Amino acid sequence: MTERIREFLRNRREDGPCLVVDLDVVRDNYLDFARALPDTRVFYAVKANPSPEVLTLLAGLGSCFDTASVAEIEMAMAAGATPDRISFGNTIKKERDIARAFALGVRLYAVDCTDEVEKVARAAPGARVFCRILCDGAGAEWPLSRKFGCEPSLAVDVLEHAHRLGLEAYGVSFHVGSQQGNTEAWDQALASAAGIFRECAERGISLSMVNLGGGFPTRYLRDVPAVEAYGSSIFQALCRHFGNAIPETIIEPGRGMVGNAGIIEAEVVLISKKSASDEVRWVYLDIGKFGGLAETMDEAIRYPIRTPRDGDAVEPCVLAGPTCDSADVLYEKVPYPLPVSLSIGDKVLIEGTGAYTTTYSAVAFNGFPPLKAYHI
Repeated sequence: MTERIREFLRNRREDGPCLVVDLDVVRDNYLDFARALPDTRVFYAVKANPSPEVLTLLAGLGSCFDTASVAEIEMAMAAGATPDRISFGNTIKKERDIARAFALGVRLYAVDCTDEVEKVARAAPGARVFCRILCDGAGAEWPLSRKFGCEPSLAVDVLEHAHRLGLEAYGVSFHVGSQQGNTEAWDQALASAAGIFRECAERGISLSMVNLGGGFPTRYLRDVPAVEAYGSSIFQALCRHFGNAIPETIIEPGRGMVGNAGIIEAEVVLISKKSASDEVRWVYLDIGKFGGLAETMDEAIRYPIRTPRDGDAVEPCVLAGPTCDSADVLYEKVPYPLPVSLSIGDKVLIEGTGAYTTTYSAVAFNGFPPLKAYHI
């Protein structure tokens, strides 16, 4: 909670749950990444928070942008980014979207199979491609599935296919898992990347770049390492696996760039018990999974929650949203400790919500409006 957010909430007009993002925190985060990895280009993951205010700020600071769709490409360009500062980082793209991105000037594309390479070759001739490889995500609070990437052993064939079709086989990418708490998590992936570089060189293909992906965490209920610790560990791993021939590198922070910059203010709508003997209360808020807290799915992300009753005795509560959907329960497997004195109408502050909240908010599920957002 920054003083700027506190002052905004004191003076705002009541209009339901809202997200407030302090842009000064986003600016500081960007500068921290730039200092921690000075030879690495920052490609902000637009999907984390695509607000024009965030994108314009980062574009002005010199950030590049990782995009997942034509719409995100257009957002980045509207914020001031030139096409050479944009990567089409989604490995699942319609050919017509590749063509549109190419027409807009984008020349950097992610792939993870030969069929995707062929789409890029047809729609974006001569473009640069990097191949995403699978990564186990050990140490991450939200390990990624096998939806994106290929086995490292296949990546060389994918890149060679791109080379034969006239594309520039540019490099390798990976993602070590969201909210990665292990600063050493990049080591094994970089070892795999170095092996791909060597095998491609044996086939006459000179790769140039490693995309280190995202995974940089924000603080929720537990402290996380400082970005400097990640920068130091990554640089050591690069030296260990690439020696004096360190490639170009890029990172794709999303959560780590904006997560700690935002707070959601919500309201307690109802508190109840399911039976007279039930020791666990149900606390219903005016925001839930469909209002922007989708990352509570499987209770993967546990947000810090502040109340006006903090300091009073607490008891375990099930926390749920307001919609008529039984899936709209935030924390039940591990109930959330909240003050016994918490009452209907109390405001609560949900911290660390600057990333992956407004973009997950439903348009009008059950008639509830999308999560309002203010960037100050």
